[in-house]
Amino acid sequence: MATSDTLIDKVLDGRYRVLRRLGSGGMAVVYLAEDEELGRQVAIKMLDERHAQDQQFVERFRREASNAARLSHPNIVAIYDRGRAEGTYYIAMEYVEGKTLKQLLVERGPTPVRVAIDYARQILAALDFAHRHGIVHRDIKPHNVIVAPDGRLKVTDFGIARSGTSQMTEAGSIVGTAQYLSPEQARGSPVSPASDIYSVGIVLYEMLTGTVPFTGDTPLEIAMKHLSSVPEPPSTLRPEVPRALDQVVLRCLAKNPQDRYPSARDMDADLVRVAGGLSASAETEEAATQVLQGAGIETAPTQVAGTRAPAPPTRGPTGPASRYYEYDEPVRRRPLWPWLLALLLLAAAGVAGFYVYSKVQDQLAEAKPIAVPTVEGKTEAAARQALLAVGLNVRIRRVFDDKAPPGQVIDQNPGGGVRVDRATTVLLTVSKGKAKTVVPDLVGKTLADAVAELTRAGLKASVFEVYSERPAGSVSAQSIAPGTSVLQGATVRINVSKGLKPIPVPPVVGKVYEEAVIVLQKAGFRLAPPKLVDSSQPRGTVLSMDPPGGSQEPRGTTVTLTVSKGPKTVRVPNVVDLDEESAKAALRASGLKAAVTRVKTSDPGQDGLVLSQIPGEGAELGLGSTVTIVVGSYEPPPTTTVPAPPPTLPTTPTSPPTTPAPPTGPPPTTTPAPTDTVPLP
Repeated sequence: MATSDTLIDKVLDGRYRVLRRLGSGGMAVVYLAEDEELGRQVAIKMLDERHAQDQQFVERFRREASNAARLSHPNIVAIYDRGRAEGTYYIAMEYVEGKTLKQLLVERGPTPVRVAIDYARQILAALDFAHRHGIVHRDIKPHNVIVAPDGRLKVTDFGIARSGTSQMTEAGSIVGTAQYLSPEQARGSPVSPASDIYSVGIVLYEMLTGTVPFTGDTPLEIAMKHLSSVPEPPSTLRPEVPRALDQVVLRCLAKNPQDRYPSARDMDADLVRVAGGLSASAETEEAATQVLQGAGIETAPTQVAGTRAPAPPTRGPTGPASRYYEYDEPVRRRPLWPWLLALLLLAAAGVAGFYVYSKVQDQLAEAKPIAVPTVEGKTEAAARQALLAVGLNVRIRRVFDDKAPPGQVIDQNPGGGVRVDRATTVLLTVSKGKAKTVVPDLVGKTLADAVAELTRAGLKASVFEVYSERPAGSVSAQSIAPGTSVLQGATVRINVSKGLKPIPVPPVVGKVYEEAVIVLQKAGFRLAPPKLVDSSQPRGTVLSMDPPGGSQEPRGTTVTLTVSKGPKTVRVPNVVDLDEESAKAALRASGLKAAVTRVKTSDPGQDGLVLSQIPGEGAELGLGSTVTIVVGSYEPPPTTTVPAPPPTLPTTPTSPPTTPAPPTGPPPTTTPAPTDTVPLP
């Protein structure tokens, strides 16, 4: 058989020496070979002999070579050559040493979260490039992703890729692998880049959990689950998966393509946020919620495209398909008829025969495919010269680029090393340098509006807060004048006003109001109408100020002064004859204070009573004034003792005593001398 191991050590098409077999797939076998013309190792993908006569498989094989040859990207396996040998068709492509992502998942299980994000971003980079060139892969799965030992990923197998939006089915059948099909592919509806985004979501789910979200016993059962089942968030199977990464995966798996990411670049931006520990975008959070709520699920019976039955083999190209492979049969060996013609012509006319032979050789050389020179990184002039020198045409597309200088080639299509017919047009993308933009007028705008305008213009803002006479929060100046043309990404300094610079407020409490006004106005402050209040302070005295004296405030701040209206007068009540406590209470009730003076009294009834007051009843005093009350304090008078008279001494009579006559009546009563004390007046 053409694709058996008997090919080992054979030279295919006079150029590729087969070294060993790498693997096989559904329709082809892949070999490692040595390109003896360029001295490099390549992977040779040969269409299986049993499919070589099936025009649908041949068309897919041709499409893979054609689509991949148009894409030159670090994350896409490059196609170098294509042709026909050993009775079948082959593609010579870049050899990537490594394993498929599927092999790694089977051998090692789920990937670390960080690695899963990195791998998904590399796949998205390849798809973004393909989508921008109008190609939808349509069969993204771990089997079609090769992981090099250094962690680089290469997307391969563009066998069912199409340019632009197209029908997914071929002759009413599903083309692709059921576990990774989008709902629209399962229905046989038109596909778009959003279909690849869905498949990337399935691959990311499998990298995180080690399994796909939808499984079944048959492809039809799996396809129905894509249409009618709600996927579980990856974190339910692996708790360490961040919630934001759950939301990214679920948005990819939305049933409606419009609910998924608009592009691979948008999904990559969300993965960058998640890798940095941030949350996903608000749109992603909302889309993930809708997916978990069953948005877009089909509950009615749905027609799903069935699995295609193998087409009967044909014996050769028929109809229009035969045109596809005219360039797949390059003339590597000289046909017999030019030699016969040359011999006949030499025999008839030697010189004429030699001339015809030379012309035929020139035509054969012109018909032979040539390798496109690699011109990326060269100047436009050097690239044009290199392409024209080998017989290729050149078309230029100019774009702005942040990294490449003006005039440098940043992309080419077909890529370097791809073999094409002579006179093929090579599209060169040439840098115009960094894009320019016009600086907007920002003075007077709020900070938020100014930053938004700079962002829309592709510029960056450097914000500085300064004191100025402009309102606080508004832009007072900008470093680049409005209308100036600058490179996108340039930084514009904007000064944002903090208002007037604060100065100390002069303290004026205790001053007369008129003097306080002069001091504050001279310092640059404004005055509000004064607040007049009753006070014991003299009329016009400043009692307080707001803001307080000594505080830092912008010039022009309004200061409010509280000013005394003078003391309020009250009528003194009569408190004479009241006890001390009652008198004090009466005075307090009138807004007055009491000062007590005590005097001695000999009248016990005056003890503790108010004997007099100063001022008297009816006098007008200021609120809070003091009334002196005189309170009696009883002290008993002192006592005096009267001494008894001295005793009378008896005298000696000179004559004999006369004997008194005996009393005839009752004896007289004798009153003793007083001996008690008599009070002083």
